[in-house]
Amino acid sequence: MRRAEEQRSGAATVEYAMVFAGVILPITSMLIFTGQLLWVWNSAVDYTREGARYAATHCYQGGGANVVSYMRENTPIMFDRQRFRDGQAEIEVTYFGRNAESGELEEFSCDGAECSRECVPDSVRVRIVNYQFTAFLSYLGLPPVTMPDFQTTLPIESAGCSADSEECLP
Repeated sequence: MRRAEEQRSGAATVEYAMVFAGVILPITSMLIFTGQLLWVWNSAVDYTREGARYAATHCYQGGGANVVSYMRENTPIMFDRQRFRDGQAEIEVTYFGRNAESGELEEFSCDGAECSRECVPDSVRVRIVNYQFTAFLSYLGLPPVTMPDFQTTLPIESAGCSADSEECLP
């Protein structure tokens, strides 16, 4: 009688190990991966919005160097944070001006001095491109997940220029 109980106990242990390895562990890993991916996704969306807000309220600089440096310094806390800071996830800043004849937006260029009242575009687009999510997958040896381009376009609000002076915020 005792031997039959020991065999059942051993069988239950083997069955539990099989269910754990085949069902519970993969589902837990999937939940962790999905949670990390959604966290990074939401953080990247907010990150582009914050960069566009900064660009809309600070002065125009060709290429958006001031916006890119602000975004690199203020990267939100998330997985893969370092990839956003060191440039592996590229940040593109494009300014647009309204064409006087057609009324359509086109890339902005200015012959005047940057960061002045002479050069104020109509809108700005901030994009994060070429980002691949690898945080959890690298441990398993799986290929990274290519994320779509995140972008936000906003109208220029003040370009960092006050109505009282000619000074503009960089």
